[in-house]
Amino acid sequence: MIDTAGGLVWRRRGGTLQVQLVHRPKYDDWSWPKGRLDDGEASQTAAIREVAEETGKPIVLGPPLPGLQYLTPEGRVKRVRYWAARRARKGKDSYALAARAPVAPVNRREVDRTEWLTPDEATDRLTRSADRGPLDALVALHEQGLLDTRAVVIARHGLAYPRTVWHGSERDRPLTPVGHAHAAALVPVLAAYGVEQAVSSRWERCATTIDPYVRAAGLRPSFSEYLTEAQHERSPSRVAATMHDLLAEPGESAVLCTHRPVMPTVLDAIARCAPREVADALPARDPFLEPGEILVAHVASIDDEPRVVAVEHVTPPLH
Repeated sequence: MIDTAGGLVWRRRGGTLQVQLVHRPKYDDWSWPKGRLDDGEASQTAAIREVAEETGKPIVLGPPLPGLQYLTPEGRVKRVRYWAARRARKGKDSYALAARAPVAPVNRREVDRTEWLTPDEATDRLTRSADRGPLDALVALHEQGLLDTRAVVIARHGLAYPRTVWHGSERDRPLTPVGHAHAAALVPVLAAYGVEQAVSSRWERCATTIDPYVRAAGLRPSFSEYLTEAQHERSPSRVAATMHDLLAEPGESAVLCTHRPVMPTVLDAIARCAPREVADALPARDPFLEPGEILVAHVASIDDEPRVVAVEHVTPPLH
């Protein structure tokens, strides 16, 4: 299996939707910017790296789009994952950009031209007819007013020491070495989604989980007692209110880190802002998320109300 990832980068000019195509001289074809995953690389990280390497500009991932799978001339299965993506904005995406690894400049032997085209023009220009599938999905989101989104990422803290072997207070129970690896693995994935805000339970294992991203991005995190296991047991409604506020707040993408027992309330708040087909894709069984896993909710604003357009269940790869 050859795993690749890329993006359909979009913008509006004069009220008209445009998408960006690249030309590869080696194949003399027009396609979406994409490329292979490096060893141990998340698909999301590969997507933003490959698009930046082929277009020369950083992007932020939006909702996932239909992928492709086909046989290469050598008979190998190639799988491509795509996201809708927008150009990163100067000043407004600075934290996420600071947390990313450097990207190589455009290699003109691999990509010698890029063009912004309307969807109809892109349909005609694309070399492979199968590449029109992701475009059709992106246009559908645009026509429904659901293409402008922000990410609200729910993170379960990394693996912590079991209660049976920890003799300190529950709020101070720390991450294991694997848990610290979970925290480090979150950094490039959160950066790919343009996370500019971090909210966490005050307890040690959650605060430590978001700390690598907070440090890499230069963020000032916000800590809440409401997101701890103890406070959630006393007042789930406060967790629900915190979650709704995060979904409804316009502008910045955010990560919220909490505990397994808090997940049902968090997921219920997301489901209340989602159509049935999206709500049905949410994790439904305990433990909902494994340690170090995240759920990415892509949120649009419709009549000043949050609408969850899509959700992704992501397990960042450990190195």
